[in-house]
Amino acid sequence: MSERDKDEGRSRGEQWWETSIIEMMPGIIRLRGYEIQDLIGRVSFPAMIWLMLRGELPGEQQAELLGIALGAAVDHGPQAPSIAIARMAATCGVGINSAMASAINVLGDVHGGAGEQALAFYGDIAAAMDAGAAIEQAVASSLDKFFAEDRGYVPGFGHRFHPIDPRAPRLLEITRNFAARGVVGGRFAAIAETIEAEIARRKGKQIPLNIDGATAVIYGELGFPPPLTRGLFVLSRSVGILAHAWEQSQRGERNKGPLPREWLWAYSGALKRGLPDEDDTGG
Repeated sequence: MSERDKDEGRSRGEQWWETSIIEMMPGIIRLRGYEIQDLIGRVSFPAMIWLMLRGELPGEQQAELLGIALGAAVDHGPQAPSIAIARMAATCGVGINSAMASAINVLGDVHGGAGEQALAFYGDIAAAMDAGAAIEQAVASSLDKFFAEDRGYVPGFGHRFHPIDPRAPRLLEITRNFAARGVVGGRFAAIAETIEAEIARRKGKQIPLNIDGATAVIYGELGFPPPLTRGLFVLSRSVGILAHAWEQSQRGERNKGPLPREWLWAYSGALKRGLPDEDDTGG
């Protein structure tokens, strides 16, 4: 039993949960050891995210770069399933928290998971480089394996809507600027650029980096593991989800579904038929 537990009259047997994130008792709130009143007004929201996830405060420029990545992915319009779902939920009369939860719950492997997958892919290439492979060799070998497994699209590259995702080149440019200042190493940016060049060589056309691949570069440069990349995307996209859910809730529309009511779905089932006669049932 620690001296603090003795002083506060608590035994470990009375401690149901254990966490290194927050300490709280009447009149005291400490996050990772820092008094909340000391953090308020002095630490930015991106820096607070970093502190909560990593346990230490980031440097000012690290927090700035994290905030840039978070800000870049906040919205992609109602053509994105999560945004459309938030708006549809709002027309059903649910509260804003339920509309947001409905949207966030569809951010899975297909819609929302590409950043995590991209960073894991970058990480495999970085591991091969650590083992002595040149970056071009590591990228080529990883792509050989990827395509041999018939895994479809390389995560983080190409976009079904944008010929060139306008967010990605800007994020890569910013990452390079931060690397030039020594804030990050630039390794993941180089990996992404080499992947893009190798895909273009193999396909005979450019399949450019997209928002998921670009934010994965930044999160990798900042040292976040791949699973947290998905969580950070959820935090980012929640801003757009909130904005759309709120806007839709103010419009007064009711039960607005995924299609205009005059447009019905394609039915591919059985043709119209009647029930069998009683005499044909064998009864």
